[in-house]
Amino acid sequence: MTLSDLTDYDALLVLSFGGPEGEDEVIPFLENVTRGRGIPRERLAEVGQHYFHFGGVSPINGQNRQLIANIEAELSTRGHELPVYFGNRNWHPFAADTAKQMLDDGHRNILVFPTSAWGGYSACRQYDEDIQRLREVNPELTFTKLWQFYGHPTFVDLQAAKLREALERAGRTATVLFTAHSVPSVADAASGGPDDPHLYARQVAEAARLVAERAGVDAYEVVWQSRSGNPATPWLEPDVVDRTRELHEEGGIERLVCVPIGFITDHMEVVWDLDTELQQACDEVGVELERVPTIGLEPEFASLVVDLAEAVAAGVKPDTLSEVTVQGCTVNGEPCKDGCCAPVRRPQR
Repeated sequence: MTLSDLTDYDALLVLSFGGPEGEDEVIPFLENVTRGRGIPRERLAEVGQHYFHFGGVSPINGQNRQLIANIEAELSTRGHELPVYFGNRNWHPFAADTAKQMLDDGHRNILVFPTSAWGGYSACRQYDEDIQRLREVNPELTFTKLWQFYGHPTFVDLQAAKLREALERAGRTATVLFTAHSVPSVADAASGGPDDPHLYARQVAEAARLVAERAGVDAYEVVWQSRSGNPATPWLEPDVVDRTRELHEEGGIERLVCVPIGFITDHMEVVWDLDTELQQACDEVGVELERVPTIGLEPEFASLVVDLAEAVAAGVKPDTLSEVTVQGCTVNGEPCKDGCCAPVRRPQR
């Protein structure tokens, strides 16, 4: 099998988190996200204010549709006749409905691209669980999950290019912060199992290092955002807003470049936590903010996805297409090892 051969596969499923696309969808969507946690509806209404601020529309579904169009164009350019489908965990189009559609369309051997670059429970294992549920309901279908890609040269190059452009606007002396979605500290400590604790935080740090080196940045920090739940539960810190205020108090920084390396597209966490809350905090203390764009809608990112598909089809090892050792990487939707990315129940308020 050559590296460009995808004829053993019938379709590609882009598997994502999902988001509402109207005000009447916000609470039902949040109920799906928090199912089983016993969070009262009035609390969900408070959380939903972030969505209501934008008319109840999360950008994630629209951006995933654009990503899919880019992937389809790249597949066509390379001569692959591989249809691309869209399925979510928490909102329409639900992955279960999409799997039924693929089955009805005559497809059986499916590649799966989860829209996350990272290991850990939320970023990796939950997608494995999604795939397993699809298998159980549709035993006629075979699903093969693509690799994590936080160290892929295209991922690094795209992030570095966006960072260099931001620094040209803000100035090379600007403070640089890389940010990703925070998780409970106990969950991160168990994210890679006993053999590789802190897998998720390590991967984010490795990616930030690679991008900074490629962009010619010597000084930077990794910070976190979007924590939720019980305030008494420790999460990965420092928070991006808190750290920005601290830096201003410590040295009176004037310009900040924020790189949302943890997100491939503008999720609600990006447009609210960074473009709204972080921007407001910067305005309050007189810091000029340059938020680096996410990279998922760049045509080259679609090329990365097809590269992964071709490599998996050819049986190429993950490290062959990565600038770091891709530990914690799952194959065909199965956990990579016992205890890796294991779920850790969060204490609730």
